[in-house]
Amino acid sequence: MERESLSDFRIFQTNEFLKKLGKLPSGETDFLEKKLREYVYPQLRAEPFFGKNIKKLKNYTSDTWRYRIGKYRLFNIVNPEEKIVYVLTLDLRKEAYRN
Repeated sequence: MERESLSDFRIFQTNEFLKKLGKLPSGETDFLEKKLREYVYPQLRAEPFFGKNIKKLKNYTSDTWRYRIGKYRLFNIVNPEEKIVYVLTLDLRKEAYRN
């Protein structure tokens, strides 16, 4: 069983993220939940600013990051003082960057 160290970040899932995840077809939800559990959250807990699927978005007033998960994009904000990653929302790539 994996243990969290004191230096690990905590993950906070917003209501918007949970709502979007719940509206997806069950096959997609299963895929994303497995990816989140096995890859995304361990990466964000250990190092939320660096990784091959992590990118800081430009021209956002608060520092917003995205994590690429296949055809989906997970958007989050990191609070380094409190060591919390706020998972804001999830979108399909083709819809994620529209204004």
